[in-house]
Amino acid sequence: MSLAVHRQTVPTRGVLFVGVGGQGVLLASTILGEVAMAAGLDVKKSEVHGMAKRGGVVFSHVRFGTEVFSPLIGLAEADALVAFEWAEGLRWLPYLKRDGLLVLDLARIVPPAAQRDHRTWTVRYPDLDPAALTGHHGPVVAVDARGRAMQLGSPHVANTILLGVLAARLEFPTALWEEVIERCVPPGTAAVNRRAFHEGRTLEPCALTWAQRWTPPQGVPGWRVAVATAWCKGCDICVRVCPEGILRPDGRGAVEVTVPERCTGCRLCEWLCPDFAITVHSRPAAPAGVAR
Repeated sequence: MSLAVHRQTVPTRGVLFVGVGGQGVLLASTILGEVAMAAGLDVKKSEVHGMAKRGGVVFSHVRFGTEVFSPLIGLAEADALVAFEWAEGLRWLPYLKRDGLLVLDLARIVPPAAQRDHRTWTVRYPDLDPAALTGHHGPVVAVDARGRAMQLGSPHVANTILLGVLAARLEFPTALWEEVIERCVPPGTAAVNRRAFHEGRTLEPCALTWAQRWTPPQGVPGWRVAVATAWCKGCDICVRVCPEGILRPDGRGAVEVTVPERCTGCRLCEWLCPDFAITVHSRPAAPAGVAR
């Protein structure tokens, strides 16, 4: 997608940001809107918010150009789709032009309603399969954004990596992006967000040639639930959603694991934690007949 920043020559463009609550969807769209306005363009933005608890669908329309009359992007009208999650990317793909830019985080967040049986690992969720993108003819940049963010030191900057991918296809000055990012991100995180932004700018379009289908764990897998108490604010969302009841408030403003051996690895606590304070680690399956 090519964009000139001279106000008189810029056609209206539309970028759609989609994901689930807690992924920084709205922050990313706000940064794009601020950058476009700082470049002297007219900007219209619309969003669904209030999904403070992770797991709810969140999306934001951003349109910018010389003169914009409506914030909403219709079917097959988006110049770019920035999807923070695999299933949400598929859900919103019809809104992207056939030759539009698809920026896709390969994260898969299985919503609670799609987990039919957490003991038998029966889920209703689309396979990670490039065949699902059949019909789209534009460039695709697919990335494990959260994994890269973890390597940079913070899972919270996955959104900035995806924003960097988009920014590399626009013609707004890099210094302007950096200025707006530093102004919009939480205090103390400017440096890691700047690194994430430049990490995203280096990523190139690539063809998806593989498929990763869901396969339930074999044998009797074990799980370890780790709580980062420094990030936990004790909202008790994880306590309420845990189907095995293995979490409880620790009385010091955080939560603790009480009976870890009962964890079935459903990851509801991990996905729904708004602060990324819980991580569920898998351990090798135990031989048949061996208790863990």
